[in-house]
Amino acid sequence: MCSAGVSRLGWLDALRGIAALVVVFDHASYTFMADFRRELMPQCNTGRYGIMVFFLVSGYIIPASLERRGCVRTFWIGRVFRVYPLWAVVVTVLLALQLSGLTELRDVGGQSAMSVAVAHATMLQELLGTPSLLLVLWTLSYEMSFYLLVVALFTVRLHRRSAVVAIVLAVLAAASVAAGVVLPRSALSGMVGTGPLIVVVSTTMGVAICCASARSPVLRVLGGVLGGVQALVLVAFNGTVPLWEGLVILAVMFLGTAVHRAERAQCGGLVVAVTAAVVVVCAVGGAAAYGDDDHFTRRGWIVAFLLAVLTFGVGLLSRRRRVPRLLVALGTISYSVYLVHPLLLAVVDGTIGRRGQDSLTLVLAFYAVLLPLCLLTYRLVEAPSQEWGRRLARRIQQS
Repeated sequence: MCSAGVSRLGWLDALRGIAALVVVFDHASYTFMADFRRELMPQCNTGRYGIMVFFLVSGYIIPASLERRGCVRTFWIGRVFRVYPLWAVVVTVLLALQLSGLTELRDVGGQSAMSVAVAHATMLQELLGTPSLLLVLWTLSYEMSFYLLVVALFTVRLHRRSAVVAIVLAVLAAASVAAGVVLPRSALSGMVGTGPLIVVVSTTMGVAICCASARSPVLRVLGGVLGGVQALVLVAFNGTVPLWEGLVILAVMFLGTAVHRAERAQCGGLVVAVTAAVVVVCAVGGAAAYGDDDHFTRRGWIVAFLLAVLTFGVGLLSRRRRVPRLLVALGTISYSVYLVHPLLLAVVDGTIGRRGQDSLTLVLAFYAVLLPLCLLTYRLVEAPSQEWGRRLARRIQQS
């Protein structure tokens, strides 16, 4: 069954749905198909594939959301009510599972509960030297950095230079590998201490968002620039992925933005084509030059990255075609799928344990349990909270 008019952005929902299913398979394969996973990962890193598709979609839609509103304050309200409610529910359930003994929290390196809580509240925890309580939360740190950068560009009226930003970030990524720049994980945290960095960043972030949301043009610029600079510094110098990959992630999101600009005739198709070529070449070149290690296989990363770009391109070319309702529905609940599936896997691991032999049947059974559960969390948590956010944003715009 198909529908042509569920949404003019139905193709983006379809991409999100596909990406979510692939990420779930990537993580579920640890439990249900370990042997197959060991064979697959060196050839194609399915986790990176799904994540890069998500980042391209975010790059396309997030700046459009800000510019449609034309108001930083309502943009942040929309983001808070879109991202935080389900996040809070998932973290609460995770803590309950830990207290019940069904699962164990990740080691946070002896950090205090307060530091961990504050770091996670900013959603920048992965860039603050604090391991994410759920592994999948690391991508939200890069999403939050992107939000801060998008707001910064909007406040200084450079938001239409997305292609330039993407190219600069991609070139810097490739140059860092060529120059042999290798920073330790969470380098800034190692220099100044995780606790002090969390205090400084959380305070600065709060000030930046408040100022960027103010009525005063001077405060808006000050807040936007402050938040954007902080985000760029954290991605570059305190990430848990290599420096080049952190910059590539941002470049990929701004590539998505550049595509949206071409769609709106805000930049030329040739500009986007050149931008895409530069980002792809720099990303692939960076991965190839970085080489292999215990946690990174360049072939698997490169294949996954190219497939993600190809997937986005096919979706873009097919955007005026009828979109299957099932894929649109999966995209609608994709955030729930992304956050809830690690909890369900933790319960499986803590009860029946991991399989000794590969079983595709159990993977399919996992999906059969997961998807109805995510439909429930979407209806009970995501949809109501998004509606509350829209109501609050309308009141603020009318005041």
